Amino acid sequence: MYQLLNTLYVTTPGAYLRLDHDTVKVQVEHETLLQTPLLHLGGIVCIGRVNMSPALIQRCAQDGRAIVFHDSRGRFAARVVGPTGGNVLLRRAQHEALSNPEQTAAIGRNIVAGKLQNSRQLLLRGAREARDEPDRMALREAADRLADVLRRLEDRDDPQQIRGLEGEAARAYFQVFGRLIRADREQFGFSGRVRRPPIGRVNALLSFLYALLLNDCIAAAEAVGLDPQVGFLHTLRPGKPALALDLMEELRSVLADRLALTLINRRQIAAGDFEERPGGAMHLTDDSRRRVISAYQRRKQEELSHPLLGRQLPLGLVPHIQARLLARHLRGDLEAYPPFLTR
Repeated sequence: MYQLLNTLYVTTPGAYLRLDHDTVKVQVEHETLLQTPLLHLGGIVCIGRVNMSPALIQRCAQDGRAIVFHDSRGRFAARVVGPTGGNVLLRRAQHEALSNPEQTAAIGRNIVAGKLQNSRQLLLRGAREARDEPDRMALREAADRLADVLRRLEDRDDPQQIRGLEGEAARAYFQVFGRLIRADREQFGFSGRVRRPPIGRVNALLSFLYALLLNDCIAAAEAVGLDPQVGFLHTLRPGKPALALDLMEELRSVLADRLALTLINRRQIAAGDFEERPGGAMHLTDDSRRRVISAYQRRKQEELSHPLLGRQLPLGLVPHIQARLLARHLRGDLEAYPPFLTR
């Protein structure tokens, strides 16, 4: 039996979270807005001006429940976790694999292959649903370019070359991403991925969704006992959750990109749900952030068939499944790391 625990996202300015026996109370000016059992929560994410009692922080640390803080723009600020858990032998195997160039390249290559295959499926689906022939042709051509990169990826065993091919495919993907947008193209124009700061409404929406997905991938790595900072595709850097960034690559198009397109094309997000900051950066408003979080939580509850396990499971469990499969490979139980592939 699988249990998908909820993540509590708190975005209300001035909110205060405190422990009440085995529940979390969310209060604003002493008025209780929400009370939920801790047992049902896998994590707590606070966005903006949100405070928390020391008792609740200590209880979450004891239970192994992560607390994440973001600033009002949705950018990561801090993460509170308890004592390091998991199997130290697994983490040692993870570090030893990083010292093995062949194994590092094999893991990174499979991660990129999974990402490209899932991105390609999104482009092909968009081409089938496109209303205009120029959009259809451009999306098919980009899908063909990703297929070509996949073929060239097969015999690459140098991490730098693998990263180079991933970057080439990402540029081809985002060059046509705007053609997947069918509603309000004038307001949701997209000419390429710009992250820091996010320029344009689509970049702002993608950045926020990627931040939510990254939190889930960090939690998945820690839950299995892996070190989130020791990755195989992304380069190591102090404070950078390289392994979590690795895990989310296969899931960007599945959990974030598709959801962003759905919100825009169904007009569940409109131009007025964004605000422009000095320098041209765009950010979601407080109300629109809450709606995007709700949509993301609903997306995680949707079930799909995992190609390796051959069973139905919630999409929100996929980061945990993939982290566990990676752990099995590092322990020697699997010959290779199997990426997550969607249809």
